Amino acid sequence: MKRRTTILTIVIIAIIAVSLAYWYNTTATQKLSGTIEIDGSSTVFPITQAVAEEFQKTDPDVRVNIGVSGTGGGFKRFTAGDTDISDASRPIKASEAQIAEQNGIEYIEFEIALDGLAVVVNKGNTWVDYMTVQELNMTWKPNSTVYKWSDIRPEWPDQPIILYGPGMDSGTFDYFTEVIVGTVDSIRSTDEWTSSEDDNVLVQGVAGDSQALGYFGYAYYKENTDKLKIVPIDSGSGPVTPSDETVNSGQYTPLSRPLFIYVNKESLARDEVKAFVRFYMENALQLVAEVGYTPLPSSVYVENLSKL
Repeated sequence: MKRRTTILTIVIIAIIAVSLAYWYNTTATQKLSGTIEIDGSSTVFPITQAVAEEFQKTDPDVRVNIGVSGTGGGFKRFTAGDTDISDASRPIKASEAQIAEQNGIEYIEFEIALDGLAVVVNKGNTWVDYMTVQELNMTWKPNSTVYKWSDIRPEWPDQPIILYGPGMDSGTFDYFTEVIVGTVDSIRSTDEWTSSEDDNVLVQGVAGDSQALGYFGYAYYKENTDKLKIVPIDSGSGPVTPSDETVNSGQYTPLSRPLFIYVNKESLARDEVKAFVRFYMENALQLVAEVGYTPLPSSVYVENLSKL
């Protein structure tokens, strides 16, 4: 009787083991599918795009749609519940957070990288060796009297200055106007400069105009060093050029800033979204650097994972 009980026990254990093995293998090989909707910052776009491309190598049945309507445009869709993830080059505003709350949208903020805004001129520009924060302010502030390069410095050419910058839905625009002009959204007349939510359009504009001056995320400069000339910025301690070292150390001030993604909590209940965000944090250290931005310490990405 005892032997029969022992044999029965072994059989039961074997059945359970086989069942668990089958369950594990089925789960491990189960393919993810679905669609993830992302919109927002053109600055953050290269990072999220790189993550999506790598993610889809292992999960090709998940479709990742990424828009570039600017940080503000992205938050308009995100707070209305139209997207799962919002790329942002600034923190969410109180007014945007209020709309999200009114619409029942709960979210998690993830800091994913550091960026130094690049001030650039045409590759053929021979006179600009650096600019001061004050010179940028006098160029971009409301009622600016800067229309020619010589209006900034008398020794510079008596030629029109052609300005390019991110559109007003861009988080880069918000940040630049706050730290350079002094007030968020405060800028010279919009008919005096060319704007776009797509930084590639700004790159093409500056690259194609010998009298151009523009600004956008540093990664877009790094991708186009053959077409653009970087302008070191002097905030009072001498000219500094953006780089991983100067952005991390705080030397490149005031044009260094954090970058974010915002994730809808309800969307995280879907396996494909949660897997994508986890993949994002597990691979951000490498991919952020690959696309030209400054990675955060690895501990930040570990902390981000704990938020999941």
